[in-house]
Amino acid sequence: MPDLDSILKMAQNAQAELQKAQDNLDKVEVEGASGGGLVKVRATAKGRILGVEIDESLLKPEEKGMVEDLVAAAINDAKAKADVAAGAEMEKMSSGLPLPPGFKMPF
Repeated sequence: MPDLDSILKMAQNAQAELQKAQDNLDKVEVEGASGGGLVKVRATAKGRILGVEIDESLLKPEEKGMVEDLVAAAINDAKAKADVAAGAEMEKMSSGLPLPPGFKMPF
């Protein structure tokens, strides 16, 4: 059976690998579409919005850039608030677990 130092080292290695995987998610791009491709959202697999494209047939052409920026900002604001709420929920869930001080859950 491994000793405590070995177990802690394995946990640290696992956490480092998880962090590396999380960082890589920000390099993977995906595209969502709606309205038969009239509205497109580019994002990373980590959920960061990179851009929004709205077909000009859906709005006044002179307002296109402003509407795209506002949609992206609203999506990012909602995502940030969702992340905060999810973090608070995870903290509540893990507060009853017998974890050592400073131990972070891998999600």
